[in-house]
Order: sequence, then structure tokens, then C-alpha cells
Amino acid sequence: MKKLTIEEMHRLDVETFQQESKVPLTLVLDNVRSMNNVGSLFRTADAFRLERLILCGITALPPHPMIHKTALGAELSMTWQKAHSAEEAVLALRDEGYHIWALEQATGSVTPEESPLKASEKVALVVGNEVHGVSDEVIALADRCIEIPQYGTKHSLNVSVSGGIAIYSIVADYLRSMIPL
Repeated sequence: MKKLTIEEMHRLDVETFQQESKVPLTLVLDNVRSMNNVGSLFRTADAFRLERLILCGITALPPHPMIHKTALGAELSMTWQKAHSAEEAVLALRDEGYHIWALEQATGSVTPEESPLKASEKVALVVGNEVHGVSDEVIALADRCIEIPQYGTKHSLNVSVSGGIAIYSIVADYLRSMIPL
């Protein structure tokens, strides 16, 4: 084995990426306070070719050096927009025909593996604040809550880690079937 070079990975340049088809998943950041987490979520969204991010409430906006530190340029490739609140964003997305899924520990939650993205649907995945999680108002509007099973002593994962796990689990089959890499 040997590590692949950038050329061997066949990555897209920003202009080509922006014109390629995207996975019909929008990532909604509900008051994510850490700019490092925001940047990491941008990078994850780019890696899985998500259609956009919606940054809500106190979530920091690009351009910012702390976001760039972990996004490594994904803040330039990804489409994003600002919303006053996650509740406002979710209501608008619902009007656009999106299913609303919240990444949260809640009654009736299902695992990401039980929630694969289907080609016929548009989904908005809401990730929450590092301390308080997804707001109760958004949970009340959600069609589904997704929870990552955990087996240690801590009750939660970092938002960018849990977001990455959930996104991969949700879109992996979709990507394999719809976007040849």
C-alpha cells in the first residue's frame, strides 16, 4: 500500500464542484458556537457533495480565519446562507418540500443507518449547539430524530463528529448509486 497523491484521488476543482450535481441534503446549523465546528461541517458537506448549509442564530459566518482553519477552503466551494433562526429555516425548508430530520437524542429516535436518503426525497438535517443540542422548537417541527448509539460514559459526541457520522450514514448508499466517483 501507499498513500494516494492528490492527482490519483481525482478531486474536483472548486468551479467544477459547484457545477456538479449535489446530494439533496441541506445541513442546518442551529446555533453552533464553535467556528472550528462550523469549518469542519463545511468540509464534511463538501466531502459528501451536499447541496448547501444554512447557518442559523449565533452560528458564525465565513469568511473568518477560524472557520477557514478547519474548512480548508470548503467555505469557498459550498453554497451557504444565513437564517435568523433554525426554526425559521426549517419552516422555509418544509415549504420547499424538505423532510426535516434532527440529529438529537430524543424519544422515538432512529439510527442513521435506519435513515438512508432516497433519490426521491429532499432532506434537511439539523445539527445543534454544542451544549444545548437542537432547539426544542426545531425538535417539535422535525419529522424524524436521528441518534447515534453510544456505548461509553459520555452522553454526547462533538457536533462536527456526530454530523459527519450521520451524514455519511445517510448519504453513502445514495452517493454509491447516483454519483460515480
